Amino acid sequence: MNPHAPQSVQPQALIVSIYRNRRLIVDLIKREVVGRYKGSTLGLLWSFFNPVLMLAVYTFLFSVVFKARWLGGSDSKVEFALILFSGLLMFNLFSEVLNRAPGLILNNANYVKKVIFPLEILPVVTLGAAAFHMLVSLAVWLIFFLVFFSVPSWTALQVILIFVPLVLMTLGLAWLLASLGVYLRDVGHVIGLVTTVLMFLSPVFYPVAALPEKFRAIMYLNPLTYIIEDTRNVMIWGKSLDWFHWGSLTALSALIAWLGFAWFQKTRKGFADVL
Repeated sequence: MNPHAPQSVQPQALIVSIYRNRRLIVDLIKREVVGRYKGSTLGLLWSFFNPVLMLAVYTFLFSVVFKARWLGGSDSKVEFALILFSGLLMFNLFSEVLNRAPGLILNNANYVKKVIFPLEILPVVTLGAAAFHMLVSLAVWLIFFLVFFSVPSWTALQVILIFVPLVLMTLGLAWLLASLGVYLRDVGHVIGLVTTVLMFLSPVFYPVAALPEKFRAIMYLNPLTYIIEDTRNVMIWGKSLDWFHWGSLTALSALIAWLGFAWFQKTRKGFADVL
């Protein structure tokens, strides 16, 4: 395979690549997850303790120190923590992948220069590792909900559907940033600031209903708003998805995924020269 040869930008090329390299992807995800905790005493148990600690810290900070209460919720500190945590589940996956995306090609230059390697799967591997940690965090959320409340509503199963537009949008942006990171080294620093700001401009720590009416329309320009709000609706409040919003967001996210992949394929021929 000639690294300078034109690469297909068609969506089916991506699907074929993922299917053909599925075992490689799984192996790389395992290496990514295990490698993060390599040498530590607790090993993979850290993937469980980290979300538990984060849940405890946010609970203390917002419900004890700031005495915050969720609009429409009760005075329960545990409920507040679970509401907060459900939004963080989605945002943290998005943030983790995007923060790592600009360095994906730079940190794997050997794959570009020396080995015939399907570079397009690198964002998929990063997403897979982030998804593993998200699933562990989701298990922590479920355990706390079962212990302090009861079995969640059946609508909580719809969180699987919410995951679809989140994955598509995240992958599209990851392909874009992975490519830009090769040519513009400042992208990694910029995206860290952007995701930090975006966390406070998304309804992670507050509901959209808490904003003045004139700011709500602006908030809904952020696609993460729908994802986070829908996550809480199905997991906490027992409401079903708004299928029109979900379908529209999924279509938009699919477009973002294709555009990001197309950009990556068009620009990858120059990676070897720059690196």
